[in-house]
Amino acid sequence: MDLIAIGIIGAGIVGERIIKQIQQHGKVQVAAVYDTDSNRLDYVKEQYGVPVTDSLDELFEADIDWVYIGTPPNSHAELAETAARRGLHVLCEKPLAHDAHAAKSMAESAKNNRIHTAMHFPLMYSPVVREMALRIKSGDIGKVRRIELHTVFPVWPRPWQQNPWIASRDQGGFVREVFPHYLQLMHRLFGTLDIAAHQVDFPEDAEKCETGIIAHGTSQQGAPFSLSGLSGAGQNELLQFKVYGEDGVLTLENWSRLYREEQGKPRVEVQTEMEVPSLFDEMQEQSTFLVGFDEGLVVQRYIDRLLQ
Repeated sequence: MDLIAIGIIGAGIVGERIIKQIQQHGKVQVAAVYDTDSNRLDYVKEQYGVPVTDSLDELFEADIDWVYIGTPPNSHAELAETAARRGLHVLCEKPLAHDAHAAKSMAESAKNNRIHTAMHFPLMYSPVVREMALRIKSGDIGKVRRIELHTVFPVWPRPWQQNPWIASRDQGGFVREVFPHYLQLMHRLFGTLDIAAHQVDFPEDAEKCETGIIAHGTSQQGAPFSLSGLSGAGQNELLQFKVYGEDGVLTLENWSRLYREEQGKPRVEVQTEMEVPSLFDEMQEQSTFLVGFDEGLVVQRYIDRLLQ
């Protein structure tokens, strides 16, 4: 199968991560990296040996198949639609955009220009998450009674996330940055999520993002769910996605550790030897595991609803 050539837009932390993933894959190559920050371009060029450019037009004119967008959310729509008009497939960071209106425009542009799309949701390519999904669907924990997402952050943004927008109310916050991973997973596992009620807490500074949220609703399959998030709490960061069944409970903790428990027995960590194709394998195959812009739009609408 032909090598996929990708042009990277954004040489920040997430852009650097995707470069590392690409170089570990073998069937994908970085054809060009664009950023407005010359220091970051110099760094990734020296560190990873990738070609760089400070011209967006030069990147779009390079010999590439896909464009990866790893920039702040309010720039996603314009970049994605430009790529689509040029016939380039688009891999985009989450959230799809800064709001559902822009996300809808991106999805429509992709459809009209007949390009492939994908979003960077690493949980979809995690062996333990696939194991969790299989156990839920096979009835390992019985009928699902409740779904919970519980997140706590000592500080937001985290120390490694210092940039001008990650703490802003219009683009940043943990509801935009962390919740999409789990909302997308919940949507895949349990269908459409009907958010019945929510409370979101904001600081007095109108420029700053949320500090807390509580929400609840019902999934398409009938199981109730709850969502909670809190920053500025006096504990270590904790991310727990928990599915309660009549015969057991599965907990995905801090992204990559899966636990199972049942009445009268201690909680045990679930180990799996499952081999899961990578994001780039799925891009080559155009697998149904890819999260396209249409699904990204659904997740964006959940985010907008929570932040109202």
